Amino acid sequence: MSDADLGKEGSRLSRRVRRYARVGTSVGGLAAQVVGARVLGVTLDRGRHSAELRAALGGLKGPLMKAAQILATIPDALPPEYAEELRQLQSNAPAMGWQFVRRRMQGELGPSWEKRFRDFAHEAGAAASLGQVHRAIGPDGRALACKLQYPDMLSTVEADLRQLRLAFSIYHRYDQAIDPSEIYKELAERLREELDYDREARHMRLYGKVLAKEAGVFVPELVAELSTTRLLTMTWLEGMPLMDFIARNADVEDRNRVATNMFRAWYVPFYYYGVIHGDPHLGNYTVREDGAINLLDYGCVRVFPAPFVKGVIDLYHAFERDDPALAVAAYESWGFKDLSKDLLEALNIWARFLYAPLLEDKSQPIAASDSGIYGAKVAGQVHSALRGLGGVRPPREFVLMDRAAIGLGSVFMHLKAEVNWHRMFNELIEDFDVAAMAKRQRKALTAADLPPQA
Repeated sequence: MSDADLGKEGSRLSRRVRRYARVGTSVGGLAAQVVGARVLGVTLDRGRHSAELRAALGGLKGPLMKAAQILATIPDALPPEYAEELRQLQSNAPAMGWQFVRRRMQGELGPSWEKRFRDFAHEAGAAASLGQVHRAIGPDGRALACKLQYPDMLSTVEADLRQLRLAFSIYHRYDQAIDPSEIYKELAERLREELDYDREARHMRLYGKVLAKEAGVFVPELVAELSTTRLLTMTWLEGMPLMDFIARNADVEDRNRVATNMFRAWYVPFYYYGVIHGDPHLGNYTVREDGAINLLDYGCVRVFPAPFVKGVIDLYHAFERDDPALAVAAYESWGFKDLSKDLLEALNIWARFLYAPLLEDKSQPIAASDSGIYGAKVAGQVHSALRGLGGVRPPREFVLMDRAAIGLGSVFMHLKAEVNWHRMFNELIEDFDVAAMAKRQRKALTAADLPPQA
């Protein structure tokens, strides 16, 4: 390795050391404040403390911040001051300044990059874990969104993944209910893919095709000539954040319309094409004035083979018909192995919870309880049962499906939507055919210049 390479590596290492020293000091210090408040009775300014927490996490710009984003999707899981601050990580994370942006844009589009736009906002319109978005006006007058990746994100993601693997390892030593090894592999692969904006551009084209007939869902259009592997330029879609929509005290018909559009935005692609949007946090969609939604981010997309989708439908029918053998076949098609009777029942506790709204032909909330913590009590029951059975290793294909279901369920609880989920679901699956879905999938992937599903 040359001196220059050693210098670069040393620089990267020092950045990583500073990064984890910073987060360790910040989060550790904040945790100490919480302990002091709870154990010693010290008065804690929760508003200031939660703002400090957002600053500490938002400064990381990486996968560790995404963990905070997931927490923010669960209604009432945190005190309101914390939930509000973490929610802002979805779409209002601390942004990088103009000098940084100008250098980064020059690196992606060349020294004359500003001449390729009629206007380019100096301030970021949104900032998230891997990049920030600037509003611009294209040469043809169209309003554009330019998503610019932060520098050295590959090194940052790899450093965070090492920390995540260590955290999973430590966790599994004292709690063996769930073996997180396959979960880690799935999250690692998806996070690395999120750094490839060329791949995300193809995902965007894929969703534009598969949702083309959905009047209540809008997908941005790619502007290829202003995009690179680290800069993604697309048309700007006007809309308001979901929490702003809810704050307007919209009536139940409007809330149900938004929930219906959300349901179709996620599950039409899945049941017709085997494609799932794996990141349903609050910053990845906005609501239009008529209740339609804008689906914005395509970094975390998973393509499943048709037999996997059939397994999701088979498990529904297993509960509908009280058919344990069909349930076993469904779990095995997802990659679960060595299913004993007791393990099957433990898995079914969770599955029945997720499928419950789909089994009754009536309009109803997504969950019977209005506690706001979607699935937390049931998850605790499953965790206890699995620990007593020696644990389970969830297959990696299961990770994003579960994340999407819980994320969307939390959104529907935020909306207080009362929809006939049974009819919407059955409309999607009534003509399901493995061969027909596989054919549609191949055609859609080919059109988007994506590799076929193995």
